[in-house]
Amino acid sequence: MNNRYDVVIAGAGPAGAQCARDLAARGYDVVVLETESEDEFPRQSNKSTAGTFPSMMAAFGIPDDVVMQYTDSVVLESPTDHFVREQPGAVLEFADFKRYLVADGREDGAEYRFDARVTAPIMENGEIVGVTYNGDQEVYGEIVVDATGPAAPLAKKLDVVDLEHENHAIGIEYEFEGIDVDRPGFADLHDAMMLRLDHELAPGGYSWIFHTGEDTAKVGLCYIRNEQYHQYGRESYSIDDYLDHWVDTDPRLQDATRLEGKMHRGSAHIQMPGQLYTDRFMAIGDTVPTVDPLWGEGIHKCMKSGRMAAATADSCLKHGNVEPTAENLEVYETLWHRDVAPNVRARLLMTKLLYLAPDERYDRLMADLNRLDDDTLARANKGNPAAIAKLLHVDDLPLLARFAKQELTFGDLL
Repeated sequence: MNNRYDVVIAGAGPAGAQCARDLAARGYDVVVLETESEDEFPRQSNKSTAGTFPSMMAAFGIPDDVVMQYTDSVVLESPTDHFVREQPGAVLEFADFKRYLVADGREDGAEYRFDARVTAPIMENGEIVGVTYNGDQEVYGEIVVDATGPAAPLAKKLDVVDLEHENHAIGIEYEFEGIDVDRPGFADLHDAMMLRLDHELAPGGYSWIFHTGEDTAKVGLCYIRNEQYHQYGRESYSIDDYLDHWVDTDPRLQDATRLEGKMHRGSAHIQMPGQLYTDRFMAIGDTVPTVDPLWGEGIHKCMKSGRMAAATADSCLKHGNVEPTAENLEVYETLWHRDVAPNVRARLLMTKLLYLAPDERYDRLMADLNRLDDDTLARANKGNPAAIAKLLHVDDLPLLARFAKQELTFGDLL
């Protein structure tokens, strides 16, 4: 078995698999080490609700046959109101999507080793030159990429990431049938992805219903272990209890039944990224972390981070005399902030402010969104100050003062 490659990638998620696709297409020798067995992949890592948008599908050549349902709209809900925005989307069968990325990369020459748990970097003269996996197995590369998500066995040991517990978000999702998709008094959820802000259901977070056809949908929730979770949460409730509570109290779900074997759990960190790279090494995907802090979309951002890392590796490897030192890999950080997560600090602050608000403020937000033009949410979502100002009111001053006090006390999210 070959043990020397141009690039070694730990993790076969969307970020790692896309990085491998791009590198293999350029003719590089690349190997991906994946913890799970190939027969079961990705049973353990089938953790995403898999809502994405046509821009991702087109940019990365994703086929229609991994899509469960194409959607026409995004719905935002508060406890008593809702807002509908026409926005095409796609709800993926996440396992099929991940298997497609692996198969497509293999066609271009990427090698995959399953049942390969990466444990530590191999260091020479202070630089990473390879990794150990499964205890005593070794593989070497000119560049090493950590795409393992929050586990980050390489990035942590290289002091590239520092994932804080208070910024840890957890989520749970089931697939249901028998859902009343067009219940009177609620928005019509046919061909829609719905996100709900409601501390009763997800303190310090949000819940969702993503339509997957007929009377079926993905139903889940997530929250950050933040001050809002401790303020609004129930001391004895687990995340499973919150989902059970929603299913028991929402009339749209009263006749719904869970589909066997269709349960997903996941986690990510909602914080500013630290260092993204060092000599001969890059961290991508949720290792960084990369998930959008405001609405949790991660697939497109992870794919883009894999692509930016591949482009960076190519910029060094295509010139035989350019060493992949930290100085020469610095372009990855530039590309990450420009193309993967622009305005990330502003969006993190918006996230913290949004989840600080009480439920009644969410109802008012829906009324404001219905009153304003269709572009206001889009511009506010990108951190536009003028658009954000349109969503604020004089009686928000106590909320803003509380937010400012927390920021002065605890700094930014990191």
